[in-house]
Amino acid sequence: MYSLSDFDFDLPPERIAQFPLAERSASRLLHLDGDTIVDRQFADLVDQLRAGDLLVMNDTRVLKARFFGVKASGGQVEVLVERVLDDRTVLAQVRASKSPKPGNRVRLADAFDVTVGERAGEFFTLMFEADVFELIEAHGRLPLPPYIDHNADAFDEQRYQTVYSKTPGAVAAPTAGLHFDDALLAKLKDKGVQFAYVTLHVGAGTFQPVRVETLADHQMHSEWYTMPQATVDAVHAAQAAGRDVVAVGTTSMRALESASQSGTLVAGSADTKLFITPGYTFKTVTRLITNFHLPKSTLLMLVSAFAGYQQIRAAYAHAIANNYRFFSYGDAMLLTNTSDRT
Repeated sequence: MYSLSDFDFDLPPERIAQFPLAERSASRLLHLDGDTIVDRQFADLVDQLRAGDLLVMNDTRVLKARFFGVKASGGQVEVLVERVLDDRTVLAQVRASKSPKPGNRVRLADAFDVTVGERAGEFFTLMFEADVFELIEAHGRLPLPPYIDHNADAFDEQRYQTVYSKTPGAVAAPTAGLHFDDALLAKLKDKGVQFAYVTLHVGAGTFQPVRVETLADHQMHSEWYTMPQATVDAVHAAQAAGRDVVAVGTTSMRALESASQSGTLVAGSADTKLFITPGYTFKTVTRLITNFHLPKSTLLMLVSAFAGYQQIRAAYAHAIANNYRFFSYGDAMLLTNTSDRT
């Protein structure tokens, strides 16, 4: 039985990528298959996939979800939209010296007012006066991860989105998808690789470390996903043909596995709190493309469940020793499912 300390590791600060590379597909790719580690370039992915293999990508689009503002009292506030509930209502984190009360008004970005509603756990309900998405896009700031030490600029606004992002609602990017550019997608398509899409709106909870030593006591953050019938059909076709179902990122993985809890993949939309730790047997995904994850994070536990605990430990040690770039703007891994191997 694993505990939290089993998922800790020392990472030199200089290994945390602060900026993206000039070209998306110029990243490195650590290929881990069982105990075998191979250093590749991300563009080599074309040679690692077969015609008929299915790439499942998360088409969520990152919102400009961070705002600075003032309460009616003059107190400063910082707001991070966590989830859009409808076209006038959001759940948000609100940081202030004193929490606002229901009915209070807060002015954001010196541009518009929101009304504070009831608390929902750690979040506040905020009511907007006009369309949420329009106001966020016009006045918000892109929320880069907490370990990136510069404010988002115009380059970040372009590069912290996947080239296939479509459905706004995330507050963090599905970062494995950031390595794909149009030229690489075209090469994959020409080879006969298939594509399908899910939507999972990544929440700020993705950056939160687990804080309890006993993993069973951890309260997993909730994220909303949609699994289209077309994606279900594409997965079943790939499986019937003996081809790989390749999740692009842990968010696509969570959506696919959450929608497979009955034993087979089904279409639909739902909240997921699926917490995957070693011992979990994956039901749909056979390979995973992912970035390197934070110590003590649920995502490190997920990849350890997928590719093997000791194997991931060895791969991370190899990556650190060989100067791979870590986290959102960093390099990638290609992993093979070993959870069903004895």
